[in-house]
Amino acid sequence: MDLQRALLAEPGRPHPNLELATRYLPSGSSALVGGDWFETVRLHYGRTLLVMGDVMGHGLDAAVDMNAYRSHLRYVASTDLPPHRVLRQLDAAVAEEESRRPATCLLARVDPARGIAAFASAGHLPPAVIGPDGAAGLVDVPVGPPLGTGVGGYELVTRALTPEETLVMFTDGLIERRGEDIDASLSRLARMRLSVGAGVEQMLDEVLLRLDGLHAEDDVAVLAARIRHHPGTEAAGAVES
Repeated sequence: MDLQRALLAEPGRPHPNLELATRYLPSGSSALVGGDWFETVRLHYGRTLLVMGDVMGHGLDAAVDMNAYRSHLRYVASTDLPPHRVLRQLDAAVAEEESRRPATCLLARVDPARGIAAFASAGHLPPAVIGPDGAAGLVDVPVGPPLGTGVGGYELVTRALTPEETLVMFTDGLIERRGEDIDASLSRLARMRLSVGAGVEQMLDEVLLRLDGLHAEDDVAVLAARIRHHPGTEAAGAVES
């Protein structure tokens, strides 16, 4: 039980210029932890690296591997490399540990000062961006091989991200349904229209409600992030206090 509590530790805190909401919902009534995980890493110049990952399998064994990926990620991300190079180094490091299960991973480096997000994916589902009108859209991120294969080949893609938009990253348990093609599942997400003007916590709850995340057949990890208005002023105030 102590190990399970440790594996469920909260992720790092983003810079004050970024609002963040997260949820982790284990599947079934007996599983407390699994292979789904998320993380945030503060980088230089007010940027934050957002991480969403999913280790193959379920239960405590998958959770132990998840914790290893999380530790590796924190170390590699501290070098402030771009997301695709973080994945490359993480993949190479884990590939040397033959006992580790493969994992998918999505990275998003958010730069509030420039209004830009940079993405890289290791076999993970694409993120969604909720616009100011509540409409959802998927970000087209090139998909490289899962982590742990040692193959590499990850690509970087960037897009503008405004304070009026909300970035949503998730694991497959949020959208996958038995007997449904994954493209149909993603399309169901992309067709959503959420409440206008909701905060990130309320928006994340609405996403889970609309996609019936509380009754998912697989573990669900999801995060929502939004650039704060006037981040420079708020960040300065946080330092002074």
